[in-house]
Amino acid sequence: MNLLLIILPVFIIFFIGFIGQRLIGFDIKSISSAALYLMSPFLAFRTFYTHELSIDYVYILIACLGLTFSLLLIAWLSSLFMQTTRSELSALILGSVFPNSGNYGAPVVLFALGAVGFDYAVVIMVFHGLIINTIGIFFASLGGEEKATWKQAIYKVLRMPLAYASALGILLQLVDITVPLEGVGLAADASIPTVMLVLGMQLAVISKKKVAYHFVSTATIIRMAVSPLVAAVIVSFMPLDDLYKTVFIIQSAMPTAANTTLLALQFGTEPDLVSFMTFITTILSIITIPLTLFFLGI
Repeated sequence: MNLLLIILPVFIIFFIGFIGQRLIGFDIKSISSAALYLMSPFLAFRTFYTHELSIDYVYILIACLGLTFSLLLIAWLSSLFMQTTRSELSALILGSVFPNSGNYGAPVVLFALGAVGFDYAVVIMVFHGLIINTIGIFFASLGGEEKATWKQAIYKVLRMPLAYASALGILLQLVDITVPLEGVGLAADASIPTVMLVLGMQLAVISKKKVAYHFVSTATIIRMAVSPLVAAVIVSFMPLDDLYKTVFIIQSAMPTAANTTLLALQFGTEPDLVSFMTFITTILSIITIPLTLFFLGI
């Protein structure tokens, strides 16, 4: 029951966005651009500025990258059997590779493992955010409406502010410069609910005839079943404490990241399909997350 109470706010925000779009009809792309370019960088900056750096960051980054490239390979191999277009492959990657470790995973970790586990979850969340806003953007732009070349895709990655905001946070922490965080905190705290609202809005305009359900099922299996298993294998080789390993596995078992909907909308990469993948994996997580916690002995 307590776990359901943690999950419930996520669905409430989805529902608010859904109803708002149906009744009013917002410009979804403009709102998603604001969240992507104006709010998310402040969240990344605050996290790296306020959390003390340690060698564990290096191991976690390696684990996150190892999991990401493993899932990319699995998604690409799956696409060969389904004969996907470039746009469909990009959508499959967005839906299956990137977990919702922030506004969903972090609260679950807080409930399951307490405040220390939550601090670990925030670090993992930011690394996931960096990966989404680099590798995720690269593939979203490759499969977008403009069908970007590799060079153009890399250029679009370099234009994203989140990586620069993270680097700035690390730099200011290292040189011990005090930054007033009140204004930063307001923008950072606004980013997560805005992303969730956008997903609810996008779900309200999904045209079912555009959703290829075999892609949805493939992405769901990779995201909800394969991902935590691969994560468990990866961290078994890492010199991390058991709590960090457990948090990483839990975060890796989360549904599709809501930010993938922002990217799909921003670049025109099958937004209906990516939104539906996010929605289905989030619904199924009501069952899969308790199972993951059970197998972890929590």
